[in-house]
Amino acid sequence: MSLERYINHPTFGMLYLVARAGEARDLYATLYAQKIFFLVTLQPRGAQFEVIPYQDARYHAELHLNLCERNSSPEYETWEKLFRQTFI
Repeated sequence: MSLERYINHPTFGMLYLVARAGEARDLYATLYAQKIFFLVTLQPRGAQFEVIPYQDARYHAELHLNLCERNSSPEYETWEKLFRQTFI
């Protein structure tokens, strides 16, 4: 199963999925600069984008990674690789 997911932001262009961020929210980053992070809530009539600082984005990604590890998720290695590519 591929975890790659992209959405289009009206101003910043393509965003890629970095981590899950709770119920109905995901953490995305700008595809090219990888410096701007968004908490995205997908809704029936569009998406809500909330810009968040780097440290908050890293915090959400670490929480997701820890949850995957505790639950012995088969996707853990893929999420860990994505975390390292994005934040380290």
